[in-house]
Amino acid sequence: MNTQQEFSLVATAASGLEALVGKELRDLGIECAVENGRARFKGTMATIATTNLWLRTADRIKIVVGEFDAYSFDELFEKVKALPWEDFLPLDASFPVAGKSIKSKLYSVPDCQAITKKAIVERLRGYYHRPASVPLAETGALFQLGVALLKDHVMVTLDTTGPSLFKRGYRLEKGGAPLKENMAAALVMLTNWRKDRPFVDPVCGSGTLCIEAALLGHNIAPGFNRSFACEEWDWFSDSIFETVRKDAEEKADYDVELDISGFDINGKMIEIAQANADEIGLGDSITFKQQAVKDFTTEKEYGVIVANPPYGERLGEAETVRELYQQMGQAFKPLSTWSKYILTSDLQFEEFYGAKATKKRKLYNGALRTDFFQYWGTRPPRMPRSQSAE
Repeated sequence: MNTQQEFSLVATAASGLEALVGKELRDLGIECAVENGRARFKGTMATIATTNLWLRTADRIKIVVGEFDAYSFDELFEKVKALPWEDFLPLDASFPVAGKSIKSKLYSVPDCQAITKKAIVERLRGYYHRPASVPLAETGALFQLGVALLKDHVMVTLDTTGPSLFKRGYRLEKGGAPLKENMAAALVMLTNWRKDRPFVDPVCGSGTLCIEAALLGHNIAPGFNRSFACEEWDWFSDSIFETVRKDAEEKADYDVELDISGFDINGKMIEIAQANADEIGLGDSITFKQQAVKDFTTEKEYGVIVANPPYGERLGEAETVRELYQQMGQAFKPLSTWSKYILTSDLQFEEFYGAKATKKRKLYNGALRTDFFQYWGTRPPRMPRSQSAE
C-alpha cells in the first residue's frame, strides 16, 4: 500500500473527553471534527503512527473502511462485501468482528457481526481464489474489525491500536480503584497546571496522576513505551514508526526540572507508585511520600492539587470518605494561591469539603458519572514588562 494513501480515521474517546482529543489533534497540526465519543480526521500511515504515539486522552485510532445506511441484513451484507477488503486484509489475516447497535432496525448485534464477517469472507474468497469448501486460515496478524450501527447508519472500522491507548506500559501494579492513564492525563490537562508550577496529588494511590503530569511536563509521547497492532501488518511500513519514534525522542525535554509530589496514607501504595514511576524512567521527576491528607501543608505558592479520592460507592464507606473530604477542605483552605481539582461521584462533595466549587465538569470514569470539582486559586502577579522582556 502506498505510504501516502489518505485514510478516513477516528480517535475514540470516553464520554466528556472528546473535546480534549480534538484539541490534542489540532495541537499536532491535524484538522478534525469532534463528535460524541470520537474525533474524526484524515491522514496517512504517518498520521496513524503519530496519533497512536502522541494522543494522551484517546482510547483508540481506527481506520474507517466504509460508511453507509442499512435497513436490512441483505443490504448490510452487500454493502460490507462491496468494500475493498483485499487492500487491508491479507489471506491469512485474523479478523474478529466486534459490534454494537443503537436505535437501529438491525438491533441484533450477534447477527450484525456474523453477517459482516460472512460478507468479508466472501469478498476475500473471490479475490484470493479460494473455494467455499476451504475455511480461511486466520493464522496471521490481528486485524480487529468493528461494525457499529447508530440510527441505521453503519460504520465499519479497523483498529490500528491493539490494547487501548491507556495501556502505556508502566503500571506494574495498581490500587483498588485505579484511574485509567488516559483519564488521568485528561484530568491534568483540564487544570491550569504548567510545568514551572508545583503539582501535588494528596491521595496518589499507584501514582498515575503524577506520572501523567511528568510525561506532560517532559513532553514525552505517552505511547513511546509500547507497540501497536498496525506494526504487525505486512502493508504498514516499518520505517514510519521508526521515524515517528525518533522524532518523539528528539522532542522530549528530559532536562526540565519538575516539582511533582504524590502522597498517600498507605505506605504500600507509595512503594507501588515509586516502582511505576521508575519503570517509565521518571522516578527522579516525582517525589512520593507516605502522608495523610490532613497533614498536608506547604510554603510553596501557585501550585495545583489534583485528586481522585475514594468515592464511597461501596456499602459502609461513605462516612469514612466524607470525613476525608472534610480533611481535604481544612488542609487546602489556607492555600489561597493554589488551584484544587477533585474528581468524585459524590454530588454532596462541596457540602463536606466546606466550599462551593468555582466550576464543575461532568466526566465519566468508566461507566460511573463523576464531577470534576474545580477551585481556582489567585493568579500569580504579572511581571513588569521590563522584567519579562529580559
